[in-house]
Amino acid sequence: MTTDEELREKASQIAKDKTGFYVHFFIYILVNIFLFVQWYWITGGTGFPWVITTTIGWGIGITAHFLGVFVIGPQSERIKEKLEEKEYKKLKEKNR
Repeated sequence: MTTDEELREKASQIAKDKTGFYVHFFIYILVNIFLFVQWYWITGGTGFPWVITTTIGWGIGITAHFLGVFVIGPQSERIKEKLEEKEYKKLKEKNR
């Protein structure tokens, strides 16, 4: 059974992870706006939009961070619990 303190620690970690993603995403948006403005100012909107390579590359990282925090993260806890239970049963059976 999970104690109140353990629940608070888990909630604190989840909040920390989500806050980390929001900060990362906010910085991503600001930097990419700056880079786009810089590209447009330097080239007048002509030529290869090199800013796209940065946006896509960093966007892959943002997507991975999002998946880790909001999609995979919550599921990983359940997977871990199932594996722990499976290993516990194996060990218990082995020690009979």
